[in-house]
Amino acid sequence: MITFIRSFIIFSLSLSLLVLFGQFNFGKVVEAQQQLSTFLPSNNNCIKYNNVKRLIVVSCKFATLTDVYNQVTNRYILYKQPQGVWLLNANITIQKGSTLTIDPKDTTWLKIIADGKTLAYVIHVKGSLKIDSVKVTSWNPQTNNYAMSYGSRETGSPLTRACGHSCSIAIKDTLTHHGAPRPFIKVEPHATGTTNITNSYLGYLGYEAGWGKKAEGIHYSSGDGSIIRNNNIDHLYFGFYSVGVGNMLVENNQIHDSGHYGIDPHTGTHDMIIRNNTVYNNNGTAIICSLNCYNILFDGNIVHDNNGAGISFSRNTSNSLAINNIIENQNIPIELTTSHNDQIYNNKISKTTTAGITLKAGSSGNDIHNNIIRHAKSGFELRDSHDNKIYKNKIFNTHAAAITLKAGSSGNDIHNNIIRHAKSGISIDDISKNNMIRSNKFDDLHKEKGIAEK
Repeated sequence: MITFIRSFIIFSLSLSLLVLFGQFNFGKVVEAQQQLSTFLPSNNNCIKYNNVKRLIVVSCKFATLTDVYNQVTNRYILYKQPQGVWLLNANITIQKGSTLTIDPKDTTWLKIIADGKTLAYVIHVKGSLKIDSVKVTSWNPQTNNYAMSYGSRETGSPLTRACGHSCSIAIKDTLTHHGAPRPFIKVEPHATGTTNITNSYLGYLGYEAGWGKKAEGIHYSSGDGSIIRNNNIDHLYFGFYSVGVGNMLVENNQIHDSGHYGIDPHTGTHDMIIRNNTVYNNNGTAIICSLNCYNILFDGNIVHDNNGAGISFSRNTSNSLAINNIIENQNIPIELTTSHNDQIYNNKISKTTTAGITLKAGSSGNDIHNNIIRHAKSGFELRDSHDNKIYKNKIFNTHAAAITLKAGSSGNDIHNNIIRHAKSGISIDDISKNNMIRSNKFDDLHKEKGIAEK
């Protein structure tokens, strides 16, 4: 036994140096770890390691990384560097009723190992996770840097346009270009607590693993009441993604340089506040809620220079508000697609080559007022949209008609808007009928009269 312990200590010290200097062969180390860990003494406590699954299981009521380190006792699995830096080389599952806390009491930076080829460790949350005032990133010891490649996803193709939202997963997956695996955080369905992430830096997590694989970076499938506040989140695949979660607060974060969307609450997410975030340089839409979302508040966000829409109400997002947002230099600043009974007001929109606010695909019953739109192609564009109210908005310096109704838009009430320095006032195509246009003020139009019906 003494000989075994001496051998294990030598192995651990050697491995620690290799990890520290980024010079080890993953395959050989895994083989050695498997041989040794079979014989590692097991503490019959609340933290255990499953060697076959490369999985740390936390079932303590409360635990820290120090607790994990002390109970697992394998430096290959979790290694502590100076100044509170940890290297994690395994998955973690936080069991129901359990809480893992990662904070400055013992941590400055959690580096989750990735080799740029096959490894994608996951923190699975079935209980609670608290991350506060630390860094959490991927880390590739071979390059001594973050794991960089997250893949990509196209917005559409002839295949997907043919079947739309009813496309099979296999067809949707043709849009994806898989990235090298990277670690991510996943709050599992029916988690018993919250996952709060505050005052921290999260970077270089998540990747394109295929349509519906849920490897976005930060994924919530439960965790009602969770808070994401005061973080710098960058170079994730998706900055944030949720399904069916309620009563969350996402505020005061900088979310930027994501591989795809910035903030993406999805499918049945409800009663969520997305407030005072700065969202920019993402490779897709900045902020979107899509597919049966409701009671979502987008308030006071600053959005600019993203590769998709700015703020998007998508696919039956209803009874939600976009207020007090500043959107600049953004393609499609605010968009409503098949969404109903939403309110959009007190937003400032400028510098776009599209309409400031677009309603399409049957969007109806929306109330849009007191917005200021400057230097846009147009202020509003309504396509196949019905029974919306658009009033008391200020639209300045548009390159086309300030308000356009087309593709059979009907029953819309457009009144008391101020339109100045536009190419023309309001343009209505010949199949858009029964709209009420009244009491709008036109000033210094470049040509054509205030209301032009075609």
